[in-house]
Amino acid sequence: MATSLATFGSGCFWCTEAVFQYVRGVSKVVSGYSGGDMPSPDYKAVCTGTTGHAECVQITFDPEVVSYVKLLNAFFKTHDPTTLNQQGADRGTQYRSVIYFHDAGQRRLAESYRDALNDAKVFARPIVTEISPAVEFFPAENYHQSYFMLNSGQAYCQAVITPKLQKFQKELAELLKS
Repeated sequence: MATSLATFGSGCFWCTEAVFQYVRGVSKVVSGYSGGDMPSPDYKAVCTGTTGHAECVQITFDPEVVSYVKLLNAFFKTHDPTTLNQQGADRGTQYRSVIYFHDAGQRRLAESYRDALNDAKVFARPIVTEISPAVEFFPAENYHQSYFMLNSGQAYCQAVITPKLQKFQKELAELLKS
């Protein structure tokens, strides 16, 4: 099985990770940091908003089972790509909407998908999602990995992640693992 990588930032990485862990064809989702200039960032530093890093996830997927376009669809449907440096109550550049492409094909697909959504006026405001080349990805600390799966009863998970997952499961049921 040949696998590919996709790297997305859409606010809190706990939320993004939780969505993609349920996608058929995804074998691994790692929460982490990318896009900044601080070597070996950690959560405390990234939370300051001064490292340039975004909270993001790196997804290992089988393109024979789930296409990159279907991952883009899930990405755009599970956050607000029209808010600059913010998702809900989370504010700062570390929460920006970003796609880090791993090759020219991913870049073309991401740009054309974004442009098609803008042209169709799917959102009330223009999409501000950054589309940039993938750079070094730094996995987050262990306690951030599989956060929702391990802490689903926690208040933040119940208030923010659970509704996002319910929407995802309703609107994109065809992507769900069986």
